[in-house]
Amino acid sequence: MAESSTSKVKKILTVVGARPQFVKAATLSRCIASRKDVVEVLVHTGQHFDDNMSALFFREMNIPEPAYHLNVNNLPSESATAMMVERLLPLLQKEQPDCVLVYGDTNSTLAGARAAKQCGIPLAHVEAGLRSFNNAMPEEYNRIQTDKLSDFLFCPTLTAVENLNNESLNNNAMISLCGDVMYDACSYYQPKAIKPPINLDKEFFLATVHRAENADNQQVLISIFRALNFLAGKTQVVLPLHPRTRLRLQALDFDFNNSKITFIEPVGYFEMLYLLQHCSLVLTDSGGLQKEAYFFDKKCVTLRNETEWVELVKNGLNCLAGTDSQAIVNAVYKMLQSQQQFQKGLYGDGHTAERIVDELMMNLK
Repeated sequence: MAESSTSKVKKILTVVGARPQFVKAATLSRCIASRKDVVEVLVHTGQHFDDNMSALFFREMNIPEPAYHLNVNNLPSESATAMMVERLLPLLQKEQPDCVLVYGDTNSTLAGARAAKQCGIPLAHVEAGLRSFNNAMPEEYNRIQTDKLSDFLFCPTLTAVENLNNESLNNNAMISLCGDVMYDACSYYQPKAIKPPINLDKEFFLATVHRAENADNQQVLISIFRALNFLAGKTQVVLPLHPRTRLRLQALDFDFNNSKITFIEPVGYFEMLYLLQHCSLVLTDSGGLQKEAYFFDKKCVTLRNETEWVELVKNGLNCLAGTDSQAIVNAVYKMLQSQQQFQKGLYGDGHTAERIVDELMMNLK
């Protein structure tokens, strides 16, 4: 692995706050820890703060304990982002990192980007260039604004590179096609997969529902769960229940006891890997799980009208079903009957983290 030509040890301050970011950070944190020319300071915003959504991931994936916890949670989106920025600023002034690194499209991502720019610190965005072209999604706003502020744009796909080239960005920003760190993570941690403590049928579907545009819309949520309940009458549907979705269902007086869906608590990464390895199909509104289904050669039905991961749709491995009950059911049976083969290499070669760290060390001043 290449090392910087300068003797000065660089410092990267990484901002994370949500479960998918912990998985991504594990890959780069492990790579950084193996080098002598760079150190990492990890900051946890608190966006996901309970044990199942946060602490468990740090423990089981051996992610370094965060140097700082900002404890920002249970606030509206704009208020949360503003408070994260306010609490990040003194940390950046204290630590004086050579670079701030952020992942994905959450409030924590945008907060890290804004704080870095206010302090004049170079900003690196991992998963840059992704676009759903749905401006109603908070994630779309977060990722676009972060890309505009970034000095280093690490893109997982050629489509992401093309998106950035079509937009008006900082002309001095470095755009790099590097692959996907989540593929690194799946490749590395797959042998550690463990079965969750539930009874699983020989064939089952894995489902997740958590996006705001689905969970916070009562009609949409009812429609999705009507479809899932119907499917569960035919094939077991295992659904790790996100706290946001649980609250919204409870507000609707959803009858958990008589539902045919197998609800379980949010699972750790290793348990999720097991469910992905053994399921027959994935239904999700998550961006990351669409890719993870592909990593395990599992077809996916996406409970949205658009996706950032257009390669999967183009290759017939992902079906955009939207949120209509009948459309979801039809999409599931269409995907089960499809004979489409899995094309390998859509998201890199499993060495994305090394590539990102190498490029940062060669280009940071």
